[in-house]
Amino acid sequence: MATLTDDKTRQALLNRLRRAEGQLRGLQRMIEEGQSCLDIAGQLAAVRKALDSTHAKLTVAYMEQELGGRMPATDRSRQQFSEVLSDVQTLLGKLR
Repeated sequence: MATLTDDKTRQALLNRLRRAEGQLRGLQRMIEEGQSCLDIAGQLAAVRKALDSTHAKLTVAYMEQELGGRMPATDRSRQQFSEVLSDVQTLLGKLR
């Protein structure tokens, strides 16, 4: 399987993961401090959503990289391809 070649996309994904990592550390702190289960569950849901969103972005970036390089370079086909990828990202975001 290919690796991401776009540095900007790779950095954006890393930034998202670092934010999720911070949220996880916050969750650990919440549990250590004995905060309410309802508050912890809310934070867990936020971390899950952040990771799901990162996964969707990774999937779309991969599709764009791998399929985009195999498509004709006309403006119309590129625009249609971008629209489809946008729809795919929206669909992936609704999986949970």
